[in-house]
Amino acid sequence: MRRLWSLKRVSVQLVDCRKTSEMVHSSNCLSGRSLSGEAEQHLYKERKSISETKHLKKHQHRYTGEKPYGCDQCGNRFAQLTQLATHNRRHAGEKPYHCSECGSGFITSNELKLHQRLHTGVKPYACDQCGKRFAQSGNLVGHMRIHTGEKPYGCDQCGKRFALSGHLVTHKRIHTGEKPYCCHQCGKRFSLSGTLVKHKRTHTGEKPCHCLDCGGTFNTLNELKVHQRIHTGEKPFGCDQCGKIFARSWHLVTHKRIHTGEKPYGCDQCGKRFALSGDLVKHKRIHTGEKPYGCDQCGKRFAESGYLVKHKRIHTGEKPYGCDQCGKRFTQSGALVTHMRIHTGEKPYS
Repeated sequence: MRRLWSLKRVSVQLVDCRKTSEMVHSSNCLSGRSLSGEAEQHLYKERKSISETKHLKKHQHRYTGEKPYGCDQCGNRFAQLTQLATHNRRHAGEKPYHCSECGSGFITSNELKLHQRLHTGVKPYACDQCGKRFAQSGNLVGHMRIHTGEKPYGCDQCGKRFALSGHLVTHKRIHTGEKPYCCHQCGKRFSLSGTLVKHKRTHTGEKPCHCLDCGGTFNTLNELKVHQRIHTGEKPFGCDQCGKIFARSWHLVTHKRIHTGEKPYGCDQCGKRFALSGDLVKHKRIHTGEKPYGCDQCGKRFAESGYLVKHKRIHTGEKPYGCDQCGKRFTQSGALVTHMRIHTGEKPYS
């Protein structure tokens, strides 16, 4: 009878926390009637898994929303002590799980498991529309929005919308100017953690990713993946208006602005707008007079890297552009275009 009473008590707790899908009908327990052999066996299995107080409390927190464990550094609260312990590793910078392939460290074993799919190539989640596969389920969810056009996350300052919440978070730093990631070697700051990781390799010279076809080395696996499309000829990103295809997704994004006329980047001094953020950066140098690119031979400085490349040919004597009719060579492509008119007789300015 004592054992039967304890089984009834566990069943009452389970009814209270609404775990009814795996229970026998609750009236068998609450009415005081004797339990059938099948019901008693079922409740014994339930008791075995969660009847101990600590397990039952954890189980109940899922349904009550109670979060009794608080972080004394940032105030975040958690339903379980194990969740708090994992969270505290983020403050401490502790990463106890390490990848045997590349040595990268991770806070949880699950993060390590997901990371290892980069090395194994395992991609268990597939898009049922285009067949593209993903290593993580969350990446598939975000990808599906390409097909649906859904952008549930909106910026409250400029109204721009995003398919992923993380993209909205990083976008907002354009408005706030926040750059939370700092290089401890040179002090340079970045708005994205990934950009900081890449930057640090400029100090170490590290390029851990190697192309098996040509031996090229790259800072990140994504850079390697994009590079390999040169060898495969793959261009997975297509414009739905003109059919032009691209090897990189951001090339498609910027290309579409030809059709839409969108110019999302505006100069805060003169109001001129641009389709590309890089064009805005170059434009701002007109106002600031900044010339960040310097010749290491004569010291002359330039506002754009392309101008420096052309200038260096004065020192090297390099003439990469050749006329296919007479063989004459030129340091700049524009000079070759002008020269070709001698052969074609073209007179565009008449």
